[in-house]
Amino acid sequence: MLGNTFGNVLTLTTYGESHGIAIGGVLEGLPAGIIIDIEKIQQEVNKRKPGQSSITTSRKEEDIVHLLSGIFNGHTTGMPIAFMVYNQDHQSKDYDTIKDIYRPSHADYTYQQKYGIRDHKGGGRSSARETVSRVIAGAITMQWLHTTGIEIHSYVSQVGHIQLHTAPEVLDFSVIESNAIRCPDTAIASKMIEYIQQIKAEGDTIGGIVSTYITGVPTGLGEPVFQKLNAALAAAMLSINAAKGFDIGIGMEGLEKKGSQWNDAFYIKDEQIHTHTNNSGGIQGGISNGEPIYFRTAFKAVSTIFQPQTTITTQSQEVEYTPQGRHDPCVLPRAVPIVKAMAALVIADFYLLQKTQNKS
Repeated sequence: MLGNTFGNVLTLTTYGESHGIAIGGVLEGLPAGIIIDIEKIQQEVNKRKPGQSSITTSRKEEDIVHLLSGIFNGHTTGMPIAFMVYNQDHQSKDYDTIKDIYRPSHADYTYQQKYGIRDHKGGGRSSARETVSRVIAGAITMQWLHTTGIEIHSYVSQVGHIQLHTAPEVLDFSVIESNAIRCPDTAIASKMIEYIQQIKAEGDTIGGIVSTYITGVPTGLGEPVFQKLNAALAAAMLSINAAKGFDIGIGMEGLEKKGSQWNDAFYIKDEQIHTHTNNSGGIQGGISNGEPIYFRTAFKAVSTIFQPQTTITTQSQEVEYTPQGRHDPCVLPRAVPIVKAMAALVIADFYLLQKTQNKS
């Protein structure tokens, strides 16, 4: 099975299934000597774990991070950093009724067709449970990025029809963790939470958007033409379960604008080149221009809904079924740390790639 390794200079390989013994990964490429705070890693993982609130799945996983190698006396050694999280609260019996059913919009059918076998217990490798490894790797990487002056903020900016319209540069990011939906506007957050609870009561699900704002990125990151920084970010975000859309800068919202409205004019301030506007989202020609990078990742509604649905079985028989188990009515609050982690891995990878090229 290919496709389990991410990155160029900084690489992450993940392993494990939703209802297996453990989920884990190996992060390779970080420099030696980086101070690692294990508590900060655990804090990021806690943001992703299930059972956080009434708007997430009730599955209870402690998700305790076990660092197996690559860190000595609180510092990276330059060797591969291996880590693992045990699965403890999986209820595989909840999935016995669907072992011969292709659930609508899940990976059941495609995995069966590709591999000739599939793990029906929690979706196996296709489960979003895999993303805990990404969050761990991202949390480690962010501690290094912080020393370079790069800061990453991800937050929920839309749930269904409810949107946050405030520009990211004026948001108070300290508010993100003050509410269950992880929106930096408490008034909008309350409306989002109320809407999700309404959707949940109907046995349905809802999607939305996670926005990301990155500051401190130096100019020059990105490798034209096939490894543009924006393309790498898009690929990383769209590799996340339920992610269905990506745009950067003003993106899709700028389709009605003319070139005269789109263009980011340059000027000099304190002997540094800047742009008056940042419609490009900090990336031009696939290369970072020193302005803040901001983008949006759209997530679809969770496929598992607690309503009767029609589908077919592995024997091509039409059936009606109603799912069992514990599932999120909205992935967004738990997707925030995943998006942030993937952004960190991309930025760090291209930062290290640039440093490697400058030495050669």
